Formats: sequence, C-alpha cells, structure tokens
Amino acid sequence: MSVEQPLWRALTAYRVLTLLYALTLYAYGYDNYDHPLGAGAYMAVLTVWTALTVRMVSSAERCTLRFLAGDLTVAVVGILLTPLVDTHDRIAEGTPTLPSIWTAGAVLGFAIKGGWRWAAWASTVVCAANIIERGGFAQDAVHMLMLVWVASVAIGYVVEVARASERTLARALRIEAATRERERLARDIHDSVLQVLAMVQRRGAAIGGEAAELGQMAGEQEIALRTLISTGPATGPVAAAAESVEPAGAVLLKVAADAPTAEGAAEGERSDLLALLARHAGSRVTLSGPGTAVPLPAEAAAELAAAVGAALDNVRVHAGVDAHAWILVEDEPDVVTVTVRDDGPGIPEGRLADAEREGRLGVALSIRGRLRDLGGSAEWISAPGQGTEVELSVPRQGETGR
Repeated sequence: MSVEQPLWRALTAYRVLTLLYALTLYAYGYDNYDHPLGAGAYMAVLTVWTALTVRMVSSAERCTLRFLAGDLTVAVVGILLTPLVDTHDRIAEGTPTLPSIWTAGAVLGFAIKGGWRWAAWASTVVCAANIIERGGFAQDAVHMLMLVWVASVAIGYVVEVARASERTLARALRIEAATRERERLARDIHDSVLQVLAMVQRRGAAIGGEAAELGQMAGEQEIALRTLISTGPATGPVAAAAESVEPAGAVLLKVAADAPTAEGAAEGERSDLLALLARHAGSRVTLSGPGTAVPLPAEAAAELAAAVGAALDNVRVHAGVDAHAWILVEDEPDVVTVTVRDDGPGIPEGRLADAEREGRLGVALSIRGRLRDLGGSAEWISAPGQGTEVELSVPRQGETGR
C-alpha cells in the first residue's frame, strides 16, 4: 500500500466530518441569517457534492485535477455567497463562512495530490476569497488564513518527501532482489561451471599437448566468468578470451542455468539432511550424525547440503586429493550445525579476504551467501599446519512437528 493512502482516507473522513460541522453551524444560526433559505440552498448543494464525491478523494488515481478544481470552486463560491445571505454584523464578528472549515479539505486535496506548490496555489485562492468576503484584512481572519496556508504547504511538502522515500525504498528493494538473484546464480555457476573449468585447466596442464591448450582456454574462461559474476561484464583481454571460447562457455552456462535448485522444492516439503550429506561420504570423507533423521525444510536442507559440498570442494582443491575430511551433524532444538573439518595445511591469515577480492567465490557466495540467506552463519577456524574447520549453523526458526 502506498504511504500516502492513509492521507486520502483521512481526507475522506475530514470532508464528511466538516460537512456535518458546517450543517450544525447553519442549523444553529438559522434565525440569524438575512436569507436563510439561500444559505440552505448552498448547504444542500454542498451536502450533495460531498456525498457524490466521496470516492473521488479515496485515492490519487480518482482524485483528478478537474475534480480538485471543481471542489475548490464549490468552496470559493460558498465563501463569496456568505455576505449575500448573512448579516454584516455577524461577518464583522468573525462568524464562519457557509462552508466553514470544509474549505480546508479542498486545499488539502491539492496538497496531497500535487505537493506543496499546488497547496500554495489553492490556499492563496481561498485566502483571497476570504479577504473579499470580510471586506478587508481583519486581524483574526489574516491569522486563520495564514494558519491554513502554512499548514497546507507543510502537508504538501510532507507528501512529497513521503513519495520520494517510497520511490527510494522501492528502488532499494529492487536492487536487493536483483543482488540476491545474482548471488544465487553466482553460487550455481561456482558449484558447476567454475569447478568444471578449474578441473579442465588442471587436467589439461597435466596431460600436455593439445589438452594443455584446451586447459589454458578453460582457465581464461574461468577468469572471465569469475569477473562477470563478481563485478559485472568483463572487458579488454579477458573479454576477448571469453569470446574465443564462447560455444563452450555457452554450453556450461546452460548447464548451470538448468541445474536444479532448492527454490524448486514445494512449499512445506521437508528433507532429511543426513540423507543429502550421505552422498559425500567415502574413503576420504567421514560422516557422523544423530542416529535419527535430521528433518529440515527442503530448501534449507538443499542449501545447507550445497554449502557442505562447496566446503568439501575447497578441501580437495586446497588440501589435496589425499586429505581426509570429517562431517559432523548436530541436531539441537533451535539450530542445526554441520561442521566440516580436514587435516590439510590450513588457511593462512587473510587468505579468505584475498580470495574474495580475486573473484574466487567459494567462501563468499557458495558458503557464506547460502547460510546468510537461510538466516544462519558460517565460521572458519584454521591455523597453518593444523587443518581447517568450517562450522555451518542454520536456525530452525520455530519449526514444529519434528
């Protein structure tokens, strides 16, 4: 709902209440009018106009400039008719005009619709009509008119600020949604395309010959993709290298795009985290956990399992294929924690930050990004020569029916 919609509802209520107030004043002073029937005719028109235009002031779309001009005309006509139906003494005493404070509703309509400039113009017209009705600049009249003018301009300014804030918020939400989608795609690319390219590069360099050339091209494509998903489209020599292997890149990108994601899971579906992690177990990976299933929402379980897979990929790449890894699953009432530990050489201090700056997104997106989107956290404990331990925690967020 628009931030200004409550203002339109308030204006609708204001017009109805001030109409009742104006009718009460008319009924109370009926015997004091010079021409009470003439005043009554105007009050009847004002009542019908207010009743027929209730929907017109319910939203910005319905409240057109044509309607606002007509509304202001009704108010000004009522002000200018007052000297013709009321006595000079009552007018000199400061008796309210026929529309009384209903007039402010017409001005507020301009303020909400067009901001402070429209409000200033409309309130100036009303002020001029009141001065003509009083026959001069009476002190009390000027005081009230200035109050109306300042209040309407202030409300118009507040509406403009609210609209600007709403546009800024909408733009920020769009940017946040685009960023999250970009990070999700980057994770999928990292978990599939970049891993394949890195493997092709290593195997090609080991085999030599034409395979080494293919491995070099795969390495250039890997650099181009890392640049693309971390900072935007690549330019210069890197972009040229990417274009030289465009068919292979296009195929790999299609594989990443077609890869199944956790978002495809049906709402309310649950998965056993241990079952998802079991595929990682082997001669070099030991899986330990509770003796019973560890149910989580399907999306959370798939994302947590993917983060564990990314952590194991890092073990194979940085600790070597002969490194041993241990996966420990802890199922607590309010949180599920998965710890991945290896016996590799450990991570030098500052290496994770350097890797993120270089566009290597295994930690930044495939692990931290996934856990952040789930409301969880990822912590690293490592020292040179003592291996690395990654602790992944996901809150249960008040789940029931376990």
